[in-house]
Amino acid sequence: MSFPPPIASSPPGWYPHPYGDGLLYFDGHQWRSPTPQMAAREAHPDLPLVAAIGALVVLVVSLVASKVIVDALVGYEWPLVAYVAILAVLGYGPSIVWILVVRHRWGDGRLGAVGWGLRWSDLGWGPLTWLGAVGVQIVLALIVLVLDIPLTNNVDDLTSDTGGRAYVIAIVVTAVVVAPLVEEMVFRGLIMRGFLSRMAAPLAIVLQAILFGSAHIDPVRGRGNLGLSLVLAGVGAALGVSAYLTRRLGPSIVAHALFNGVVLVILLTGVFDNVDTEFGGGASTGPQVTVVDQAHVTEPGGGQDARL
Repeated sequence: MSFPPPIASSPPGWYPHPYGDGLLYFDGHQWRSPTPQMAAREAHPDLPLVAAIGALVVLVVSLVASKVIVDALVGYEWPLVAYVAILAVLGYGPSIVWILVVRHRWGDGRLGAVGWGLRWSDLGWGPLTWLGAVGVQIVLALIVLVLDIPLTNNVDDLTSDTGGRAYVIAIVVTAVVVAPLVEEMVFRGLIMRGFLSRMAAPLAIVLQAILFGSAHIDPVRGRGNLGLSLVLAGVGAALGVSAYLTRRLGPSIVAHALFNGVVLVILLTGVFDNVDTEFGGGASTGPQVTVVDQAHVTEPGGGQDARL
């Protein structure tokens, strides 16, 4: 630039533009265009640790209470769809209330404070996140099988003929809509963001993943819970990495819905019924590792019909 210096022997620094608005940088000899600076990566939002602890307590109490209440009601032999609805309301309802409490108490009324955020680009990032989660699931499942760790899937006996059409619709809505929304806001929203206020990101992601896997333990499955919780913890870690890198839950919500939806489509259509495979969810001579996230459903009469 050919502008005159601000004053003779002026030190380097920012000075008012001689012929316009704003500032220009003078290096001590001549005017310089400012060096473009890369925008700093925004810090990942966090929440007080009490938000994470509260989310854990509320979720554990509600899941246990919902199972106890449904077991007490099973003698009435209501349609299975009624038990699915009760489990969904009692299992996830209190967590929704806690999310709203956190939003008002620490988030200035913004759902973005708990990670809520959807963009059109999430329709692309979501499937990529899902592919990553499936890859992690397969690797961990192979490790579990090689090490002979007890493992059971949590979709036993679920078919299109189980409990009628209303039951199947209720299962699909809960697994593909309700579970992804609520569980992502609880684990990748409240819990992970609460941990981030006290620990480094890798540790926060790992801990929330372990808790995510543990949340799907069902005493009915016995020792098989060990392998199942490990596999689901890997899925939780993949979803946690996505939520951390994107600073929102949109991609992980889409991936979570795909994860559950694909498994349910495979099971309900019976596409792999005649295929001997370890991972398809159909009739297999070996142990299956097909998993999905949803509350337990107890069949009237005392039998465990579907454990999702």
